[in-house]
Amino acid sequence: MKAIDSHVHCGLVGSSGIGEPDQSFEAYYGLVKGCGIDGAVFFPPVIEVYNRYDPYFTDSSEWQGRRNAAHDYLLSLTGNLDFKVFPYLFVWNDYAYERLSEGFYGVKWHRHSGEPRYNYDDPRCLRFIQEVRLRRMPVVLEEEFHNTVRFVKDLAPGVTVIIPHCGMLNGGYERIKAEGLWELENVYADTALAPSWIIEDFISRYGPEKLLFGSDFPFGDPVGELRKVTGLKVDDGVKLMICRENILRILERVRKEGS
Repeated sequence: MKAIDSHVHCGLVGSSGIGEPDQSFEAYYGLVKGCGIDGAVFFPPVIEVYNRYDPYFTDSSEWQGRRNAAHDYLLSLTGNLDFKVFPYLFVWNDYAYERLSEGFYGVKWHRHSGEPRYNYDDPRCLRFIQEVRLRRMPVVLEEEFHNTVRFVKDLAPGVTVIIPHCGMLNGGYERIKAEGLWELENVYADTALAPSWIIEDFISRYGPEKLLFGSDFPFGDPVGELRKVTGLKVDDGVKLMICRENILRILERVRKEGS
């Protein structure tokens, strides 16, 4: 079965990075070649965006340069004819909406508890969200629970939001369920590292149309994560929706420059 991996960290950092596995295109493609995955959503590794180990991290021109280099690397991969690459912009507190028009298909919005915080009150944040809305871009949102709720309900209502790991790192699947976020038409989930019972519960309650296959490479094994989805006790049409059709439907809505 052909599949698009909707959750891949890909960047310049290699095996020489301290505690960081190789996240180059070659490392990923070497794993998935021949397994049925013929395209992927790529966003830079966290280490190329901000210092997650310093809760008081302050942005700088050096870090902005690092982010720009990471995003340029992803954009350089889009000409690969054998493997379709959909680059996402990993947003940080400079809210670089000026770059959204350069060929990106979506946005990665990411932080964990104890890490540096997004400045949601910065006027550039609202401008960034406005540009995302105008371009119909999806946002992969991995944040603390209260910020997830605020983003979906207050800051960006109606914007396509993909909550990774079926919400396990956004406060938990059940907590998001209780808040009613999964029921919203614009809120999706990806399967990366989520257990099969949660995936099956999501399908039964909210439908397969709102679920996307993802691996979370390099933290998840793309082949194993794909096998988890294709092994679900659902018909092949449902598997195809999750593995390919749903993410392509979202990406086809994105307004590229000049459209």
